[in-house]
Amino acid sequence: MTEGDEPPMSGFTIIDKPAGVTSFTLLSSLGHKLGPATKNGHAGTLDSFASGVLVCLFGRYTRLSDYFMGALKGYEADVLFGEETTTLDPEGPVIATGPLPSREAVEAVLPAFTGTVMQSPPAYSAVHIGGQRAYERVRKGQDVQPLARPVNVDSIELLSYVDGVARIRVACGKGTYIRSLARDIALACGTRGRLSALRRTFSGPFSIDAAIQPGDFSPASLRALTAADAAGLGLGIARIEGDEAKAFRNGLPLFRLATFGSLGGGSPTVVFDAGGSLLGIVVRGDAGWRYAFVLGGAA
Repeated sequence: MTEGDEPPMSGFTIIDKPAGVTSFTLLSSLGHKLGPATKNGHAGTLDSFASGVLVCLFGRYTRLSDYFMGALKGYEADVLFGEETTTLDPEGPVIATGPLPSREAVEAVLPAFTGTVMQSPPAYSAVHIGGQRAYERVRKGQDVQPLARPVNVDSIELLSYVDGVARIRVACGKGTYIRSLARDIALACGTRGRLSALRRTFSGPFSIDAAIQPGDFSPASLRALTAADAAGLGLGIARIEGDEAKAFRNGLPLFRLATFGSLGGGSPTVVFDAGGSLLGIVVRGDAGWRYAFVLGGAA
């Protein structure tokens, strides 16, 4: 870094992503406001037709993506019965049709989709098949059928059913595709279906009420992870101060810090100083606690 250069900014923000723009494009536009040297990332992409909570990470916070991404997520989705598209959303061509189910039929099948369920990701998805993204193989004309894998769906609630469109509220874990859920609910009703709209209402402790519009984003919008945030993400919390905090910032082996010789709780654990500032994240190994991330390290 030359004299006068500013270090890249770090932090995260919660954006209310509008429908009609990709997460990548939106992130790039936000990143330009922070300078070309600032990395950017997210904690769970949203399809271009979808809107709602997008957790955006910048600078060194991009390395925390996995810790944010594992949180429970909430959605409100419109399932359109009667047709299925290649993409399972409004953007692909129709490949199958079927009758409209009754409201009673829809209500009857929903309980089967809660808990741990087997789900096949959409062919147009970012899952890897043989080292390539599924959607990349589809675009090359290959027949793509991603294997089913277990996902966790905490709850599904039918909010309304009007003219063949069911609005559902879903809370689910990492890796769940709401597009696939729409397809599978329709199949269970003896018909075909796809999403016509999707809105993410929360991601972990971050709700749509706390989100800002993309046009309102500025460097002042960046947030630092707090202990309350960490708890909401299901992470452990530890606090150190004084010489230990200084040694932690400098990467001293954790077995030499008294706090980590007796630290209980779950792994990973987020470490804060006495003032509540994020220092880093530690995880348990066979030989005790070890560093997973130190905020003050090299980008």
